[in-house]
Order: sequence, then C-alpha cells, then structure tokens
Amino acid sequence: MLVQKAKIFLHKMELKTVLVLICLILAIIGCNGGGGDGGDEDSDTFPVEAEPISETYSISGTVTSAEHMVTDSDVNDPSAAYATNNSFAAAQEISAPVTVSGFVNVDNTGNIQNGDRFAVNGDKNDFFLVTLTTGMYVSLYMPENSGQSGLNLYLYDEGQNLVDAALFSQGVVGSLTVSSDGTYYVRVEAVSDRFTQTITTYALTMGLTETMTSQYPLRLSNEFMPGEVLVRCRQEEESVLGPHAPDLSTMGFNTKAGGSGRDRLLNRSDLLDKDTFFENLGVQAALKGSLESGNMTAETRQKMETLWMIRALRNQSGIQIAEPNYIRKALSKIPDDPYYTYQWHYPLINLPKAWDITTGSSDVVVAVVDTGVLLDHPDLAGQLVDGYDFISSTRISLDGDGIDNDPDDPGDQEGVDGAGSFHGTHVAGTIAALTNNTADDEEGGVAGIAWNVKVMPLRVLGYGGGTTYDIMEAVKYAAGLDNDSGIILAEPVDIINASLGGEIATEYEQEIYAEARAQGVIIIAAAGNGGSDTKMYPAAYDDVVSVSAVTIDKSLASYSSYGDTIDVAAPGGSSTDINGDGYTDGILSTIGDDSNGAIKMGYAFSIGTSMAAPHVSGVVALMKSIYPDMTPDIFETLLAAEYLTQDIGDTGRDNSFGYGLIDAYKAVVAAQEGGSGDMPAVISVSPANLNMVTSSENPTQSTTVTVKNSGGGDPTITDFYSDVAWMSVQPSDVDAYGFGTYTVSVNSIDLSAGTDTGTVTFESESNNAEVSVVIQVGTANATNGGYHYILLLDPDTLTTVSQVGSIGEEGVYDYNFSDLSYGKTYVVYAGTDVDHDGFICEDAEACGAYISLDGPVEITVTENMEHMDFSTDITISLPTTITSQSVTTPTPIQLKSAAQPSVNLKL
Repeated sequence: MLVQKAKIFLHKMELKTVLVLICLILAIIGCNGGGGDGGDEDSDTFPVEAEPISETYSISGTVTSAEHMVTDSDVNDPSAAYATNNSFAAAQEISAPVTVSGFVNVDNTGNIQNGDRFAVNGDKNDFFLVTLTTGMYVSLYMPENSGQSGLNLYLYDEGQNLVDAALFSQGVVGSLTVSSDGTYYVRVEAVSDRFTQTITTYALTMGLTETMTSQYPLRLSNEFMPGEVLVRCRQEEESVLGPHAPDLSTMGFNTKAGGSGRDRLLNRSDLLDKDTFFENLGVQAALKGSLESGNMTAETRQKMETLWMIRALRNQSGIQIAEPNYIRKALSKIPDDPYYTYQWHYPLINLPKAWDITTGSSDVVVAVVDTGVLLDHPDLAGQLVDGYDFISSTRISLDGDGIDNDPDDPGDQEGVDGAGSFHGTHVAGTIAALTNNTADDEEGGVAGIAWNVKVMPLRVLGYGGGTTYDIMEAVKYAAGLDNDSGIILAEPVDIINASLGGEIATEYEQEIYAEARAQGVIIIAAAGNGGSDTKMYPAAYDDVVSVSAVTIDKSLASYSSYGDTIDVAAPGGSSTDINGDGYTDGILSTIGDDSNGAIKMGYAFSIGTSMAAPHVSGVVALMKSIYPDMTPDIFETLLAAEYLTQDIGDTGRDNSFGYGLIDAYKAVVAAQEGGSGDMPAVISVSPANLNMVTSSENPTQSTTVTVKNSGGGDPTITDFYSDVAWMSVQPSDVDAYGFGTYTVSVNSIDLSAGTDTGTVTFESESNNAEVSVVIQVGTANATNGGYHYILLLDPDTLTTVSQVGSIGEEGVYDYNFSDLSYGKTYVVYAGTDVDHDGFICEDAEACGAYISLDGPVEITVTENMEHMDFSTDITISLPTTITSQSVTTPTPIQLKSAAQPSVNLKL
C-alpha cells in the first residue's frame, strides 16, 4: 500500500518541563502527608532526582549498496549523477555478473513540473559495454505495473553486429544466451508505437542464471519461418481483433492455413507494400527505431520484421496467441553404414527378460510424429494404423500437395548426398517392427521393442525440417483434439514419440502438449544432439519426458544433450566398434534407400537421441499393455523413484542420465504391480533443483524443500545428508516418518567466486530422492549503486519523518538523523528513485532497511544510536512462474517531498 505524504508536526512538551512537573506533584503529595508513617514533618526522606538526560539524540550509520549492483548512469532523478549512455560510443562500462537498475522513456512521457530529467526529450536507449563468457545469460525484467510500456533487448558483438535480440511486452522477463566469450554491447530500448508509450524502470541481469517466464518473448536467434505468424484467436472474438479494429485481411494478412474457428498460419499479403503494412499494424516508426542501431544482414532484418508483426498482433485484444512458426528438426545423426545385423541395444536395457512377461498389446497405439513412415516396408506394413500427413508447405513436403491422409515418406533429402533420411521409419521400427517375421531379403528383418503394439504415422518433417504449426496439428490429432484434418479420434493414442526439436520454448507448443497430456497421452521426446546443456523443446517442457542417449558401454554419448531437464537415458549409439564385430555401434532399425532413385526397403543403423527416444516409447508401450490405467503422472512417479531404470551415473538423479538408463524388465514388473493395485512406495522431493546466489557480503542463503511419499506403502525417511561441506540440511517441520519440510542452507565463506554444485540426499527403504543445488558466488563490481535516499520512518505508518540524500562514494552512503527525542521509535529505510516519482523501494530500484529488508528492526532512541549499518539491493517482484533466487518485495516508501524529492534534503 502506498503511504501518504508526511504531515508530521512535532508539538511536543520538552522532557525537561515534564520532569519539573513530576517533581512538583511529588512535593505536594509529600507535604500533605501522603507517605511515610503519618506525615512526620521532620522526616529526612526526600524525592530522588532523576539522572540528567540529553534533550535530543541522533541515529547514524552507513548504507552499502550490494555487490554486483549498478545503477544506469542516466536515470530520471535529477539528483543522481549524469552520464549519457544512449549510443555505442557512450556505452556505460560494467562487469559481469551484475544487476543493473535502469530507466528509459520515450519523448514527452515525463513530468516537467516534477523536474524530471527526461520530461520532454526521452531517454530512449541505454547501452552497456561488458565482457561476457560462454553460457552466460543477459536477462531483462520490467515491472508489471508499468502501464502501457514495452522494452526491447539487443546484444551486439564488439564490431556492433547484431547477435541476438528479444522483443518484450509489458510486465515480462526474458533472456538472451551468450554463445561465445567476448566483449559485447547490451542495449535496452524504450518502445513507442500505437499501443505503447514507454516510461519505466527495469532490471538488467548478466550472469549464469536464466530468468524466464511463460510470457514467451520473441527472440531473433531462434529458427523460424520468416514472414509467417502462428495465431490463435480468442473464441469470443474469432473474426475481430478488437473493438473498432480492422480484421486480419484488412490489416494486410493472408491466411496460409487454418481458418475461422481454428488456429491459423498467416503471412503478409502481396496486396500491400511493406511500409503500408507496418503502418496498418501501428509499428512502422518503432520498427525503424529498432533497426537503426548496429549492423545486420538482410536475413536478420527480415526476421526482425517478423517479430514486429507478432508483437503488434500480441497487442490486439482478440488475439490469444501470436508466435513465430518455429522450425523443428529430426534429432539424429546421419547414418555411417547401411546395415547392421545385431541389435546390441536391446540386451543393454534388459529387453529379452521383459519379453518373457509381455510383447505388447495391439490395443496400445504409439503416434510417431516425424517424417512419416514407409507404409510398404515389410517389417512395418502390418504394424500401422491410419495416420496423416500434416505438412502444409509443398516446398517442405516434396510430395506435391498439402495436408492429406497419406503419411507415406517420399524422402526428405536430409540423408547422405541428398537421399531421404526416412527418419520416421527408423523410429517406428525401433518401437514396433515385426519380430520373428519372415522377411526374405538378404539382410533379414529386425526386432521391435513392442512386437504387437501399433504405430500411427503422423508426417510433419520434410525438407529442412518442419514447422510449429504442422507439428502441433499432428499432436492435436494424436490426442483427439480439433485439428486441420477435420478428423477427431474417438480415443487418443497412448504415447506420442517426438524425435525432433528446437531450442526455443513457445507458449503455443506448451499449451498443446499440456492439453495432450491432459488427455492421458504420455509424451516422449529426444533431448537433443548438441552435446551441451542447451535445452531442446519439446523435450524440456514439464509435460514431456526428455531422453538422453548412451553408447554401447553405457556412457553418455558425446553428441547427447544433458542438463536439469533430462528425465531418462536410452541407447542412442556411437560411431565406434567397441564389441569388435566390424560394424559401427549404431541403432539398427527399418529404413529406406532412395540414393538410386526408387526407394528400396531395408535396414540400417542411425545414431542420435532420436534413436534413444523410441526405446523409451517402446518400453512405455509394453507397460501400458499390462497396465492400461497408467497415467502420465503415474509413469513419471515410477520413473522418479527409479523403479524403471538402472542407475548408471551419479547416485540418484543426475544431469546426464536423468533417473538412469531405461530397464525394460524392471519397467514391466513395476507395471504388473501397478496394474494389480499394489503401488510401491515412492519418495519424492520438491523442488528437485535449487539455485542459490551468494556474495562476500552475504555468504549464506537458506530455503526449504518438501519430502513426501508419492506412491503406496508406509515408508520412513532413514537418513538425509549433503555431499559438500558448504551445504547443510536440517528438518523444519516433519512428521514421525520424516516427511515434511527441510531447510537447506549454504555458506560460501570458504568458496572462490564462480559456480559450485552439490546434492542433498533423502534415503528410505524404498528409494532415494535427491535435490541438486547450484551455488553462484559473485565478485564485487566497481560501479556504485546510484543516488540514495535514506529515510527515517514512523514504524506504524511508514510515514517519512526525516530524510537525507547522498551520491555516496563507491557505493557507500553515510547518514545521520539528529534532534530526535528520547523514547521515540523509528525504522530506517534506504533506496533509489531512478524514475523520480517520489517513491523508493519500487520494482527495479534499490531498497534496504535496518537491519535487513526481510526483518526491519525498530530503533528506540535512548542514546546516540550509532553504527546502524545495513545494505541495499535491487528489488524484483518476480512472478510465481519464475524459478529464481528468493527476493523480497517491500512496500514502496514515499519521500517526504514527493513532488520534488531532491529539495530540502538534510545532507
């Protein structure tokens, strides 16, 4: 709640006068015989005189801005030091890791009467010069209460070439990733268009922590179809974008796919020139400003124009979702050799023992969302149910037409020397190729994991990959949701295998995958072949099971992605010959060969996480065959308890193998138990990953985790511990079985600057659960925290009684409040007012309190109160959907002279 302007008048009786009156009263009582043994006039008892007490006292101390905290050099507060940073040449030099408290605005958005520094001529751009290392994130946050404001974030290399950019709407957070070590320019831009007149504070962080929300910022570096926009209209306003707004066609859009009442794919109509088109969208001037700084290629410019199209649509009331049409690609390696006669990867996951229990049921259907399938392959022809081709572009489909009911794979020119990869055929064969069949070509047939399970081929990938729109139509089809085919399945499939992906998360995809999961579909996806911890989607979505790849010796494949979103590992192969049979250690499955024109059916091996994912899909199909009621939640619970895997990495879950290597035998046994109603105990912990940030000034951090039994039985926590000396764990609120909340604490006092990791383990008779902890220890930044106001406040109303202002020295600010009466109680706050609105402690501004912002301590004046020292840091009210370090958002505090906060300060 915002407090009112202080109107305090100290008309108080001086303490000396009060003491005199008290003495007079006591004297009168004594003379009237009110005490003693009857009022003896000769009594030698006299009133005791109080010790002399000073008339007034003071409160003084030092405020220190936090390490890594920097203030933009040209904020709106006229009391703050000023140095322009609105160009490459004037870029403000800073060092990472860092958090910047900044301010930008467009022309004529300030208040002249208030004395705003940028009342008329705005501060449209802030440039920063910083050295960054590979894997760092540049994250921008704008307060949610910024009205009609919008920011854009740009990253340029040392040569001022645009490397990446992101366009944001109001109240958002988003990040750019640094791909290589170097010196960079970071630009924050205030947006001015038909919808937005920006005046706002912001927080800009650069470090190892990525801060993202479900707002889905528009990022330049992502791979998408230039000029195309994927749109979902609000149902109540399907044909109209908003009150009195023109419809899509009038604005200059052409509908490529979809239509009224359904999702659609748009592009710019040829009937309008580009300038008129963007003028109709209301962003022509803003687009020009966006592109005027730095250097960029023609392709980069076209992609930026696409992002501005989408940003304009997101501001229309009738649009629920507007996103790029992202490119997804098959996640496999190019085959090295054509054939391989031994499928070593099946014994590796104990599949033969599982076959003694089940070989699958024809009632179970796995949708393979991929390049389609060779429908006439002898090892697949009897294993398929009707599918569909959802590729809408003939340039991608290479079959001469748009979507239809023929998912046959004509080849995609993505294999060797322009031959087709027949990627989906290979995936389908791993899941459910005919086994013990009598294929009569010389290579013979191969075995599938789930012999009797059916595969639904859904074609979405062709030349160059496939688009978000087409892939999501296939997912909707498989899940029994409305889609472009006009066919709605009476029963959703059981499993979706998605051996494809890309690096960008989208709101549209996440919604569709969540809807598919809500239909009971278990979604399995390849983790990616980047050989890094870069997240790939859809695998990294919460509703999807992410599969990394192992080699024949159960080590992580060199190409396999890894990281905190990996759920499970499976065989993906490698270009080795560890077993010495003369053939590469790839994954053998069904394939086609069109290198000589006509497609020849055959068998070959491939390598990649695309090959690992169908191993998991096949095992899940076996489980569903004997446990039809197994839901996505039940499957993930069993997986997290390691009832389905071999633990081949670090004990418990790790970032290479997730919960371990899939074990077909253990999985079908667990399914048998689940199907019989005898669900085993499953110990789980939430959250399973913690990120703690410390500094030399604040070396300790604590947070809580919750341990519970997600399965059956009546287990007990038998032990809990940390594996590193700088971290401890203690019970906070647990029951007799050890379930409840635990406090995890870290202390970096003996750690060097950088990143360290540790694990907290909870043990039980059934399984162990782990919490992965990352601690980031910072180093000091030379730049100070900006102009500070230190406020003496009434503790009950937070009304400002007195205040001082200081430019400080290297982030240190001395303060002194004098003439304070004995016995009065106060609290002391400090912070910046970068937007010059008369309040400190607002979002993206510095804030602190004595002793701490988490627990302000009341100071009762009994003497000169010295060394009332505390610190300030930048406040960020992160939405609950963000995973980030714990932050405290204080109530904004009004300065004593709100109209002119820099006037009459007691310096």
